[in-house]
Amino acid sequence: MLPSLPGLGILLLLGCWVPAAPSAGTYLCSSSPVNGEFLWSSSVRSIHHSSVYMFLSQCLYLCLSFFFRESESAVCAPVKRMSQEMLLEVAHGQASPCSLTFGQYACAQSAWLQALPDDFLVSLYTCLSPKPASAVDPEYSVLFFSKYDAKKLIAALTMFSQRFSHVPLSLEWNMIFINGLWEKMLEVPDVDSPPVLSQWIHEGLQPFLVEPKVFACLRAKNLSCETFQMIVAALNGIYANLPVEEQRNLYAGIKHYLIQDESNQKCYSAAVPGLNSTAWFGNYLGSFLEHATVGDLQLFGDEATLQRFTRDPVNIQMISNLTLLRETALYYTSLLTSGPGFPLSSLPDRLVCYLSPSAVSNLSRDDALSLAQRITKSCPLNLTHRGITRERAPSSLTTEELQVASALVRKFEHFPPEILRGLGQAAVGLSISSIENSIRDEDLEASIPALGKVRGWSAEQSSAIINKLLRSGYQIPDGQSLAKLGSLVAGLNSSTLRSLSSEVILEAVKLPEFAEQMLPLPSALKMAFVEKLSSSVHHPADLVKYIPDALASYIPKSLLVFGEEKPNIQDLNSKTWTREQAAMFFSDIMKTEPDFSSLSQSVLQGFTCAAANEVEEERFQELAKVMKKKNVKLGEDQLNCLVKMVTLHGIPKDLDSYPKDLLLFLSPSDYAATGSCRQFFANIGEANLDLLQRESSQRKQLLLEALACLRIPGTQVTEEDAEVLGRLVCDLSGEYITSSGGNLLKQLSKCDSFLPEQEEAIRSIISSGNTMFGPPAAWSAFTLNELNGLIPVLDHSILQQIPKNALTVWLKNFARDSALSREELATVVEELRPTRHKRADGCPAGKQITEIVLEDDLMPLNYTPGELRACLKNVSLENHLSQMLTYAFSVEQLAVLKEHLDETYPDGYPESLLYKLGSLISFVTPEDVSKWNIYSADTLAALLVNEPSDDQASVIIKRYIDLGNPLNVTALNAIGTRYVCLLNETELKMIDSNSLKGCSCCRSQSSEQGQREHEH
Repeated sequence: MLPSLPGLGILLLLGCWVPAAPSAGTYLCSSSPVNGEFLWSSSVRSIHHSSVYMFLSQCLYLCLSFFFRESESAVCAPVKRMSQEMLLEVAHGQASPCSLTFGQYACAQSAWLQALPDDFLVSLYTCLSPKPASAVDPEYSVLFFSKYDAKKLIAALTMFSQRFSHVPLSLEWNMIFINGLWEKMLEVPDVDSPPVLSQWIHEGLQPFLVEPKVFACLRAKNLSCETFQMIVAALNGIYANLPVEEQRNLYAGIKHYLIQDESNQKCYSAAVPGLNSTAWFGNYLGSFLEHATVGDLQLFGDEATLQRFTRDPVNIQMISNLTLLRETALYYTSLLTSGPGFPLSSLPDRLVCYLSPSAVSNLSRDDALSLAQRITKSCPLNLTHRGITRERAPSSLTTEELQVASALVRKFEHFPPEILRGLGQAAVGLSISSIENSIRDEDLEASIPALGKVRGWSAEQSSAIINKLLRSGYQIPDGQSLAKLGSLVAGLNSSTLRSLSSEVILEAVKLPEFAEQMLPLPSALKMAFVEKLSSSVHHPADLVKYIPDALASYIPKSLLVFGEEKPNIQDLNSKTWTREQAAMFFSDIMKTEPDFSSLSQSVLQGFTCAAANEVEEERFQELAKVMKKKNVKLGEDQLNCLVKMVTLHGIPKDLDSYPKDLLLFLSPSDYAATGSCRQFFANIGEANLDLLQRESSQRKQLLLEALACLRIPGTQVTEEDAEVLGRLVCDLSGEYITSSGGNLLKQLSKCDSFLPEQEEAIRSIISSGNTMFGPPAAWSAFTLNELNGLIPVLDHSILQQIPKNALTVWLKNFARDSALSREELATVVEELRPTRHKRADGCPAGKQITEIVLEDDLMPLNYTPGELRACLKNVSLENHLSQMLTYAFSVEQLAVLKEHLDETYPDGYPESLLYKLGSLISFVTPEDVSKWNIYSADTLAALLVNEPSDDQASVIIKRYIDLGNPLNVTALNAIGTRYVCLLNETELKMIDSNSLKGCSCCRSQSSEQGQREHEH
């Protein structure tokens, strides 16, 4: 039973006053009526957000109108009478539902209303929602729905729900409708039973519940926790069928109820029967816990209480089926495992992926092996996390994953095959020292099938394993032997690969499981694979057929001229091509393929004017529309051609059927036959604006026309208009940014760069704190994640206001997946280190640099440059350098690392180290290079991929050539168009013509040029 349910009155969600009985009433959002007005409760008074304040005002207005409800005769007295025939005409479709007023429907006889069709509520809402509500509309709502038969109403609400389940309702009419619906629901027999309440919420009220603001009044009402628990259970039943945005909205409302101003443990008290259940997450959040942040959890209870909640069997069972935000999953797992008495064997499989190194430090060897097997089974590398997008390399692992793996591996001193097989994915924690000294040669070879399945090997690890194998006599006589290496193939160097027969490599790449290992390989190795494969086939069509997708973009354009023997369309469709590559065969496809919709996005991006000129106009229109459906990204030259051909005989009336980027070259007047100017600019906002130069007259004109279309007064842009403007927001001046307050921040965070005046305006707005994100001092890691595109704009005064913990959590959980450069992240790191650098006489206690420290991507946070210098003494970086140089070290810290390497290798760096220099390349001097032994084209490629300055690159290339090395395919690809002009005439004459044929180093500036380039 739900004893407090009738007292809810009109809100389930509105939170307004409702009589518990005809003679009494309760105020939900206020204390009592005084002189016809409500007094704000202290909790409501504390809400400063203007939109919530306005909402509460509307809510109170409805409550008042309900409280002073008049009789039906009094309500209907001013309403114009209507006959049954008039209503039947509407019911039978002979008259518009809008021909009668809401009052006329409400005042009609109950029996007449039963003739209305089940879709009538959809029509009624469509008629009413564009109009402002009147003072009496809430009364009409109660009266209207009270006359509906309950079963018929459920059928009507089901149709309404199907129509509006994913469409935001008008907030005003949302409240008015639910006013009457909730009162009607209270009259239904057994509504206090879970099945009946659940049916109403599932089938009827769902569209009304997804506006989070409607939960606002619940803050001021002592609503029964038992009732709220039942409401959450009913909402939980529809959770899986809701779009993510609606799930978030409902969660926001639920959280609103659970977080009180004076208490952070709503609906829980260990001393109160009925409120002492530790299954609190299951009872009051259910599946909505997927949207809770760490900050939210900490508002729901103190750490001791949360730990009791996490260990409750009901919550553990529920969490086993949820996908939490990564930050939350880490925190939840920490709560479970940090206290005594919780065996890791009871940890849900999903949470073993979020263990901390400390949680596994005291395991026995057997338990460590058992846990390693669970991790292998439960933690696939493509594991998705709510709230973030993993755009890093498929082989990449998080710091925690690597540290846990290392902690498990350290339980063992020696690694026979059974241990290596048992470790599974945790074998990625093997140190270089363990690989070289703790695994016997024969054991390593016997374990290759298991080690080849491990993901995330570093370059140092895979090289160490492969080199140890080859030194021990491992042979690769056939494709099966090569394929058996699996993920370890990244440890091969180009020279070893070239020494294998082409047939061996062709046999290996035909095996799907081996082809999957190509994606994370370094570019030089991918090019070597392509070189060997191209020499093993007799025709380019066969190369297209057999080459793995991850290698396709490395095929030289000269090898994509097919002649008489054409490749299979499916083979072309299944590969990822560059635009220049696709242009080489696009003309042939246009002539032979009757169905453009069967072509892949990758193939279609090769569109050229020359090819398009050879097809009829109708076929061309079809091609352009297919490009829109496949979301094909075209270059400026391609779009210019496309516009000319699409508009050759006038502007089409269905421009929405063509690629959105096309609109960049048209005007709102061209679009008039298709839609409104607002629609036009909404499409422009989603187009690739970078196709137009930022300061171009064309782009400036688009912005001026957009502002005129949206009728923006002065320089203040609303959030709604900012959504329409999309990327055009990036072109608004600082004056617009300042005048618009925080309305533009979300859109601005997607911009690639800003002008100085824009940056100043952004800083001014953020510093004021008058935005939806609040002052920087109140930001969380999730706030930083939402605004990560603006982080480079923040100056010292703003960064120092952001809580250090929020910055640290953001760096730990989100920074890797942001688009920020290492240099931009280093700026944030600088803010977290002490401002005063004490002179380090020696390495401070507790800061000794161990393997665990070297594996921590937050290492830059913990060392000043002086401490880093002192603590690096006698530490070898070679086996960790490439990983460390992805960390957000400052320029000063990087200089210390370079200084340490110079001291370690005074006669020049070994060639094995040159592969790993990364961001240290900018510190390299000509004197340094003169000491290097660059004997491999792979080494040259590894050095030049770091994009050194022309002066540095010239010295590096000269050193490579002076040591007698050839300018082969790998070397030419490494030099590329960026550095090819640094070669002098003598060096150019050293290039073999066969190397040029297999080289992908020449990139044309347009698709048209690419199509002809093979002739030169």
